[in-house]
Amino acid sequence: MSSEQKEKLGYGLIIVTALLGLGGVLSQGPIAQDVTYHLFVDTREIWSIPNFWNVVTNIPYLIVGCLGIYKLKHPGKLKVIGEMNFAYILLFFGTLLVGFGSGYYHLAPDNQTLVWDRLPMTIAFMALFSIIISEFIAIRSGKVLLLPLLLAGIFSVVYWHFSEVRGEGDLRLYALVQFYPMLAIPVILMCFRSKCTHVSAYWWLLLAYIVAKLFEHFDGEIYNVLGFISGHSLKHIVSALGMYVLLVFYQKRNCRGHA
Repeated sequence: MSSEQKEKLGYGLIIVTALLGLGGVLSQGPIAQDVTYHLFVDTREIWSIPNFWNVVTNIPYLIVGCLGIYKLKHPGKLKVIGEMNFAYILLFFGTLLVGFGSGYYHLAPDNQTLVWDRLPMTIAFMALFSIIISEFIAIRSGKVLLLPLLLAGIFSVVYWHFSEVRGEGDLRLYALVQFYPMLAIPVILMCFRSKCTHVSAYWWLLLAYIVAKLFEHFDGEIYNVLGFISGHSLKHIVSALGMYVLLVFYQKRNCRGHA
């Protein structure tokens, strides 16, 4: 298959997955946040910090976020698309904020604190999505879509929060904003040619994301087996490690038009 054919296939799959995702969301009734989501298995209090391990395992996000911002502020340390510099800053700034937001949430898990966990994640997700669009499809497209994607992500969390306050919880928009990029990104990676080398960085990040979600899902089972750390705590570590791997590859690669 020629590169032109692969790109045509890619555009088609992006549109189809978007329509399927949107159709799936609209076909469902409002989805309230399951309150059992906040019932994590490891609630040990250490040094007067409740849910200690779920809180402190957010420190890696702070480290990776700070490292990324620091290196972006020093030209030449990271090979990025110059016109998208602000998106890369948002990616690592969002990662930094995840460390604070998720840590705050895990001190007292409920719907009110969960807002501060989800807002930073949407910033990082949407920034990453626009970066991948710019690197693989077109710089102009990634640049133009950055603000709409960020606003959509933030709005999805705000909408969910106020729907819960009204007693009509609705997670559908947030679910679409979070998971659609995870469907579209593999399509983009496979069907479009990157302006940068070391494309495997994004595959490693996706793998880390999948493993992290599995750890999250099997929170209690992993804690019962290991005895000293839960699946959710490992989720934090693995997802932060995925961001660190991405940061390492950003230092090694070469990009056309990098800053």
